[in-house]
Amino acid sequence: MQQISAVLKIPVEAFRNFDEEQAVNVIANTYSFQDFKDNAVASGFTFQPSFNPVDKMVELYERMLQQQKEMIDKLEKLIEKK
Repeated sequence: MQQISAVLKIPVEAFRNFDEEQAVNVIANTYSFQDFKDNAVASGFTFQPSFNPVDKMVELYERMLQQQKEMIDKLEKLIEKK
C-alpha cells in the first residue's frame, strides 16, 4: 500500500478509509450531465471560473498594447540610427 500511495500521491489512509457509497455521492454531486436534446453536447462538469473572463480579456488586451508600444519604440530607435 505504501508503494501505491507513493506512486498515486494519495495517503494510505485514503485507501483504508475508502467508502464506495461516499465516493459515488461526491461524483454524482460534482458533475452534471445534460440531455442530448437538439444534438446538444454532454458536459462532464459545470465550469464556473473563479475570475471574471471579461477582466482577463481586458488584461490580455492591455498587455498586447504595451508590447506593441515597446516594439514600435524599438523600431523607431533602429530607424533613427540609420
